[in-house]
Amino acid sequence: MDKISGKVVVITGASSGIGEATARLLASRGAKVVLAARRVERLKTIVEEILQSGQHAAYTAMDVTNRESVEQGKNAALTQFGRIDVWINNAGLMPLSYLDKLHVEEWERMVDVNIKGVLFGMAAALPVMMEQQSGHIINISSVAGHKVGMGGAVYSGTKFAVRAITEGLRQEVSGRYHIRATIISPGLVETELLTTITDQDALTALSARVPGQPLRSQSIAEAIAYAIEQPESVSVNEIIIRPTEQVN
Repeated sequence: MDKISGKVVVITGASSGIGEATARLLASRGAKVVLAARRVERLKTIVEEILQSGQHAAYTAMDVTNRESVEQGKNAALTQFGRIDVWINNAGLMPLSYLDKLHVEEWERMVDVNIKGVLFGMAAALPVMMEQQSGHIINISSVAGHKVGMGGAVYSGTKFAVRAITEGLRQEVSGRYHIRATIISPGLVETELLTTITDQDALTALSARVPGQPLRSQSIAEAIAYAIEQPESVSVNEIIIRPTEQVN
């Protein structure tokens, strides 16, 4: 039997890109997926398509920068399916910019979504998993959480933070509560994130580094599935995925 089948999985940022691809893949393998994001109409469409395929899915409106909204999403998942086995903190922003451009509002938004959003998700999921004495938290970082690129200082800072927080989580909860923690660090993926860059100089610098064939969201979803499907005694702590042609 597929070790993913029957698991209840909450996915933030699930209205497109990696989140959507992960929801569709896990549902196809028998998981009960709860898609969370702000774009509710888009979530409805995805969930309807999953349900029409005979699979299990639900959606909940969620703003990951608002703790109350995240808690409400957690409660909606529990009401629908009764437990939470996996929580995937996927929501993120990548408005790259050079520091001297002083895009301070974009910096603040990245901190709110990329760091606080992960912390609020963990704060929602942990009590449920601690009571269950089982669970799996998966946080999406980036290769930018391993290496800083031009125009990416603040974005890298948020993704370094995600790696540090996830490693700390692993050390603190794995032995006591049997909760697994995984960091997924993708290289360049063909997603909507590129459209959020308003600093044209940073966009030009990134474009020069873009490989001929970026990763597909499906490839990241498959890595997430790999981490989930391992036996409970096996914890995949970190996966780094780059396009073959990406050097940095």
